[in-house]
Amino acid sequence: MSEIQYRHQKTSVSLINYSFVWVTYERRKLLIGQTKELVEQLIVSKAKHLDCAAIVVVIKPESVYLFLNSHPDLSPKTIARQLKGFTSYVLRQKTPALKKLPGIWNRSYLVSTGLVSPEIIQKYIETQTHNCSGNQSS
Repeated sequence: MSEIQYRHQKTSVSLINYSFVWVTYERRKLLIGQTKELVEQLIVSKAKHLDCAAIVVVIKPESVYLFLNSHPDLSPKTIARQLKGFTSYVLRQKTPALKKLPGIWNRSYLVSTGLVSPEIIQKYIETQTHNCSGNQSS
């Protein structure tokens, strides 16, 4: 991880880091091979477009972990929506087989300030239901 960089704007100085985790639709193992590489490239590219910095991107076959530095004008909800929507759109354009799915991503996501332990990430992934509704299982 690089040196901590505060963002200096006209009226503020900030350091905002978020950890995001989201899973694929029905926890399908879609993120392998070239798809995995493309998702990572898309996340880094879109984060830069949003004036954010993707510090750590870890992609497993059914989930994404992202540690990201953001500016104070973006909400976590906006960031997640932009990243998931953009990656889904491009993946569907480049991979016709994915167009048949109702969605690439489960609708929910986990966000936390700072780093998240691997145990919390795993627990979140395990609690996701096998549908696109984003509801957690009982």
